[in-house]
Parts: sequence; structure tokens; C-alpha cells
Amino acid sequence: MNQLKPLIEQRADPFIHRHSDGYYYFTASVPAYDGVELRRAKSIGGLAEAKPVMVWKKPEKGPYSDLIWAPEIHFNEGAWYVYFAAAPNREIKDGLFQHRMYALRCKDEDPLAGEWEFMGQIETGMDSFCLDATTFKNKGVLYYVWAQKEKGIPGNSNLYIAPMKSPCEIEGKPVRLTVPEFDWETRGFKVNEGPAVLIRHGKVFISYSASATDENYCMGLLCAKTDANLLDPKSWSKSPTPVFTSCYEHGIYGPGHNSFTVSADGETDLLVYHARTYTEIKGDPLWDPNRHTFVKPIRWNERGMPVFGRPSIEESE
Repeated sequence: MNQLKPLIEQRADPFIHRHSDGYYYFTASVPAYDGVELRRAKSIGGLAEAKPVMVWKKPEKGPYSDLIWAPEIHFNEGAWYVYFAAAPNREIKDGLFQHRMYALRCKDEDPLAGEWEFMGQIETGMDSFCLDATTFKNKGVLYYVWAQKEKGIPGNSNLYIAPMKSPCEIEGKPVRLTVPEFDWETRGFKVNEGPAVLIRHGKVFISYSASATDENYCMGLLCAKTDANLLDPKSWSKSPTPVFTSCYEHGIYGPGHNSFTVSADGETDLLVYHARTYTEIKGDPLWDPNRHTFVKPIRWNERGMPVFGRPSIEESE
């Protein structure tokens, strides 16, 4: 079977940050959903053998004491930050868990050995299920992008953006960018989540994941010009078709919740994502630990748009 080998097994929602020190920093949801794990290496391949370090463990009780989901490590305004979502327990209300978004900060040079400080909840002005925060900077402005349930809109989550007053506080009212509307975004669940940002060729791209977390999971894409008003929904265009989907021919299913990084020579953009290698999931897919981390190169077409190809093919078609 022409199937890629996972970079790291049983690590969902993978995030890789290449820092100015030459290291790649990796974090992801761990199967127990009980904390934030980091590892680093000088190469992408080296992450597979790098020793993982649990830099923060959830408390035994309280509003952020369970289901630690989708951590991301960023270096913002001179310090390390991990953004993650957590719930007080596993109770489901109105069809959803009760996640809110939180941040950790480390002022030390080495985030694996340094001390991490819990910075509290990142408030959005909407008290509802929210998760999958990421940050990016464009034209000197730090932005926060995330997924959240909004009252009156059917489905689990939509995507929102807001500028940041500081790395732990948004400024102004959230702007809704997209809601699940197409068939491929609403299979099993109506979901837009897991945003990831890539800035290239004068454009800001936000990839995101849609539908249930089984083989229906797939990726969509938003695009705006870098000099546009990113807080105006009209600045963004949305692909009417998914840009990355299951490959039944070669057995890679439910690719999504991605991040972006770059090759060691700085020349090749890389897509980091999770996927499964089977569809026969017993029970709720959320509790199946076998979402593995994969990495593949991205190709760019003549219009300056990313071409992700298929998850089972090493080189983008």
C-alpha cells in the first residue's frame, strides 16, 4: 500500500513551530487529554525521536481540569505562549462539551525547561463552547483566530477573528468569518474548527477543518489579501470545495486540524495534519486515540494558491 508513515503516532491536532533558534517545536493533543506536552528537534524527522516533556498538567478540579485539547505553541511579544482549550468535566450540554480557551506563558529561553505560568481564560465576549485558538501577525498587528458556538447559529462552531491587545487578551468585538454551510462541512456535525494561518504571495490563508472527526473530516480554505481589512468578512473568500480530504485509494482517512511549517532550508512550505489509517472506529471517534501526525509538502499554483494534493501522496500533485 502506497501509504505515508506517520511522523508521530497517536498525536492529534498537531502543531509545529520553527523558531529562530533553529529548532522545531512540536505539541499536540495527547490521548489522555491531561496536559500540554512539548518536544523539539533540529529537523522535522527528529521530532519523532525527541523526548516529550509534559510542561503543564491539568488540575484535579476546576473550570480547566479536563479534556485539554489542541495546544499550540507560539512566540509572541518576546515570550512563549501555549494556547489550549479545556473543560471543567466531560458533561455534554446542548450537544456540546463546555470548553473555554486558556493561555500559558513561559518567559525563559527554553520552553521545555522553563517555568510555565497559567495566564487564565481568553475571553471573547461570548460565553459558549470555544476552542482551537491560533495567533498570527500581519502588518504589525497580532490577531487571534478561533472556533466558537454562537447562539442562534445551527451547528457546533464557526470561525472568528479579532486583533489582540496583548498575547492573552483580544481587543474589540469578534468578527465571524465562516459558518458550516456546504455539504462537506456538515457531515455528522456542522463544524468549522482548527484554523491555521499561512501568509504567502501577498495573501493570508486560513485553513480549517470541517464535519465529524471520522473519515468525513476534511479541510477548507479562506483567503484574503495581506493589505485588506482582515476584520471585514467581505475581505475573505471561501473555497466552495474542500482542499484536503480522505484518500480511500491508499487508506488515509479524516485528514485535518492542521498547522503549517517550513523545511529546514526555508524553501518548502509543509502541511502538518492528523489522520487515521482505518475507518472502523468503535464508539465515538473522539475517544479513538489513533489520529496520527503526518507531514507533507505543499505545492503552489500559478495563481499563488496552495495545492495540498492527497494525504497519501508524498509530493503534492
